[in-house]
Amino acid sequence: MNIFAPIGKLTHYLDPGTGSMVLQVVLAALLSVGVLLKVFWRKIRGWFNLNKTSVSDEIDPTEIAEAKSAQLSPEDDLK
Repeated sequence: MNIFAPIGKLTHYLDPGTGSMVLQVVLAALLSVGVLLKVFWRKIRGWFNLNKTSVSDEIDPTEIAEAKSAQLSPEDDLK
């Protein structure tokens, strides 16, 4: 006796398209998790970081560019 068998007459069935749709949903979910991990990897790694440094302590590339441009004198433009 199969405990998963429905009681009574079967009125529904799974066609081949349903199986491919389920496969697509599973693959899309796995790829979505992969993209999510890739995008937020630094924040996720920060939660487990032993040094307890926050994301705000990281160097901002725009600040470096501004600092370098502020250090340049007008004579540097003439060279």
